[in-house]
Amino acid sequence: MSAPVRLMAVGGFATGAGMRLLDPLLPLVAAGFATSVSSAAILIAAFMLPYGAGQLLTGPLGDRLGKLRVASVALGLYGIVTAAAVFASTLGEMTTLRVLAGALGGAVIPLMIAHVGDKVPYEERQAALGRFATGMVMAQLVAGPLSGVIGEHFGWRASFLVLGLFACGVGAFLFHRIGRGDRGTSTGKGLGLSGYATLLRRPAGRSLMLLAFFDGFFLFGGAFPFVGSLVIERFGLSAGEAGLLVALFGLGAFTYTRIAKQLVRRFGEAGLMRWGGGSLAVLLLLTAASPDWHLTALAQAFAGLAFYMFHGVLQARATEALPEARGTAVSAFALALFLGQTAGALVFALILAAAGYAWVFGLAAAGMAALTVWAARRR
Repeated sequence: MSAPVRLMAVGGFATGAGMRLLDPLLPLVAAGFATSVSSAAILIAAFMLPYGAGQLLTGPLGDRLGKLRVASVALGLYGIVTAAAVFASTLGEMTTLRVLAGALGGAVIPLMIAHVGDKVPYEERQAALGRFATGMVMAQLVAGPLSGVIGEHFGWRASFLVLGLFACGVGAFLFHRIGRGDRGTSTGKGLGLSGYATLLRRPAGRSLMLLAFFDGFFLFGGAFPFVGSLVIERFGLSAGEAGLLVALFGLGAFTYTRIAKQLVRRFGEAGLMRWGGGSLAVLLLLTAASPDWHLTALAQAFAGLAFYMFHGVLQARATEALPEARGTAVSAFALALFLGQTAGALVFALILAAAGYAWVFGLAAAGMAALTVWAARRR
């Protein structure tokens, strides 16, 4: 892994950790503010909504001022705002800080991905993006457990302080090493927000945004959030055991980051989409019908690898959707993914209430099968 990609992966870890930080801390935060867990859960939405919506501004800003410059400054400010949680005296103050953290954190990963698109030839890009994804995958694996351990021994505010100081330090180091010399692209500086219209006027751009939306709809909103609750209710696992089972997805994803280059060389983009998407459909069906939690655990591990095989191609194509303004294109891709996730969470929650887990995972499997066929044809 080259030094710039390694540094950016650490930045991706700092941002990704912010998404998982609250997972084990909600009961502690609720107790700290003398409120219920359901009331404290507003902090999750307070982070995620501006994280997605802020993409509209940060993409064009990165194209104009320099992607790594904007990303490293945003990461430093994100760290400051996160650490400031130690001074929050009410749930309202904490919610405001999470809104700011989400808006700043949302600038980091898409702009770093776009920077990889600027610097790495396309035939090597998916492998480079796989190495960059190491940071985000590791955040999925360890951020929750580490946050829980720190919170249990030193209080929930200590978890925010540690992550905030870490992110602030990484942002400052990134800016000093590789961010301050990034001056933006001359071709993308004049597009601004109109770059989104330019992207959507292109058939390939529209197809990519739809693929990203339904990728988020069926997976991030549809299937993935319900695995933990399924194994708890169907197999009687504890919350801790369910958390470990869900973490197996991260192990599969980490495997992808190590072998992405070989996979691209062996299967090509079309093959990765077919095998990745098709495997996901089969694994979701296995989860829907699994009579034993061991099979569900095995499916989770392979799902992490299969997901990144499929999603990695879309991500690489996003860096080429608008070469003159890659920050704008990747931010649009991230926003479409986020909107799909939000819509999927609402729709599949209704399906779960009406028909149960088998229908949730069965319909997600059918959707992924159809999406894979369409994606392979539209590539």
